[in-house]
Amino acid sequence: MTIDTKKSQELAERPTEEKLRLLYGIQSIDSEIDKIRILRGELPLEVEDLEDEIAGLQTRLTNLLEEMKNLEVSIQNKKNSIVESQALIKKYEEQQMKVRNNREYDSLSKEIEFQTLEIELAEKRIKEFTLQLDEKKQLESESRELFDERAGALEEKKNELNNIISETQKDEEELKKRSEKFAELIEPRLLSAYKRIRKNARNGLAVVPVERDACGGCFNKIPPQRQMDIRSRKKIIVCEYCGRILVDNEILTQDK
Repeated sequence: MTIDTKKSQELAERPTEEKLRLLYGIQSIDSEIDKIRILRGELPLEVEDLEDEIAGLQTRLTNLLEEMKNLEVSIQNKKNSIVESQALIKKYEEQQMKVRNNREYDSLSKEIEFQTLEIELAEKRIKEFTLQLDEKKQLESESRELFDERAGALEEKKNELNNIISETQKDEEELKKRSEKFAELIEPRLLSAYKRIRKNARNGLAVVPVERDACGGCFNKIPPQRQMDIRSRKKIIVCEYCGRILVDNEILTQDK
């Protein structure tokens, strides 16, 4: 027989009353840990959500700045092309003054007309790019304002969470150690059942007292005979409605 098997057998052979006391003890400790975590509430999730949102806003700002830069480059390129076209028009007009025949004059006229159209097209594109740039600037301003707002909220939430953690961390660590010590005294099969019930219970209560002839977890009435069995502490009894382990009020009084 291995050491672990021997220890499990020894734990299983403990009197049922002692098992119930241990179960109620670990439940009391775990409930105190739950209270600390409830105190933190949704803060850890809120911090995580804000961090994700801020990362998304940062990406949006980076993309907007890049798009704005590209639009500014496009506008400048079109302005440069206008200057080039204007220079060509001036050149062609000067050449028209020196032509020797109508064919050369018409050819230069067509070049001037083409460059004039190029200027009109460039001006149109500049207007379009400028409008897009203004829209991007507006989005960038709104995104930056939202970014600053969310960053401020994140700082507040982090400070609030850190304050709660600093105030409760020591207590939580001590409670966890106590819970682990109790867990070592409970047989593995029973401890596994306790953890399973606790995980499925809405409020984390796996071990509950009988209060006013009802289950302290789901509040369904418990028959008198079953209450007598619970008080006898001869066996582990669970609520037939919610599956929680039931203990009598006297065991609670004696454990205080």
